[in-house]
Amino acid sequence: MSDHDAGAATGQEEVLAGGNMGRAVRVGVSVRRRAGAWSPTIQRLLRHLRQHGLEWVPEPLGRDQDGRDSVAYLAGEVPQYPLPDWIWSEGILTDAARHLAHLHAASADFLDTTDAIWQIPAHEPVEVICHNDFAPYNMVFTDGRLTGVIDWDTASPGPRVWDLAYLAYRLVPLTDPANGDGLDSDVSQRARRLRLLCDTYNRYHGHEVDTAAILPVTVQRLLDLAHFTQARVDAGQDELRGHVGLYRRDAAWITAHTRAFQMPG
Repeated sequence: MSDHDAGAATGQEEVLAGGNMGRAVRVGVSVRRRAGAWSPTIQRLLRHLRQHGLEWVPEPLGRDQDGRDSVAYLAGEVPQYPLPDWIWSEGILTDAARHLAHLHAASADFLDTTDAIWQIPAHEPVEVICHNDFAPYNMVFTDGRLTGVIDWDTASPGPRVWDLAYLAYRLVPLTDPANGDGLDSDVSQRARRLRLLCDTYNRYHGHEVDTAAILPVTVQRLLDLAHFTQARVDAGQDELRGHVGLYRRDAAWITAHTRAFQMPG
């Protein structure tokens, strides 16, 4: 039994790893976290996605007696850094791309929802609902298969490439070799994995996302993350200081190797 599944008998609270910017706890078969103005929108989104066949999305359960946002607990293993070697298999890479394609396809008609409130501002052009943190540490695995995706509280409208770029950053990966969170591989291997990710996404979603479009968006996302993280450091979270330089180095590495990524494989 993994740490994700251990403990948390009914009525007892177990603090879960991750949880974006809010403290997530497991209580029996539910996961609860601080609610915000965006919580009703996220609950409606999860319900919408499940009604469109995405059973790997947590079931929304409303609010608990303490006013916390509540969703069903998804059993399985949630990998944390340093990531296990099996995460880098091509099967998981393509499975993640397929899940993201299905999410985007199912969310497209949620954009007309009135009175929607999002914790994270929308990014233009708005095409789908983005998870905004579609990465291995928010994925649930059972016997090495992707069976769930968690932490939806920062979802918001945006372009398809916004989500796909971050997944590529984390799972191709698009990281400086000095970043220990990445895979020990050369640029040509990563370029091949990036093409595989995009080809799989395009096949299941029916929209063409060019691999060349991924790179500048990934750089933008990393610089945004560096700026956001620096603000948190300035506010007193000094333990995050190292992440600021990491994001900037990864962005610089992508920029320096853009031509190599775009060469025919």
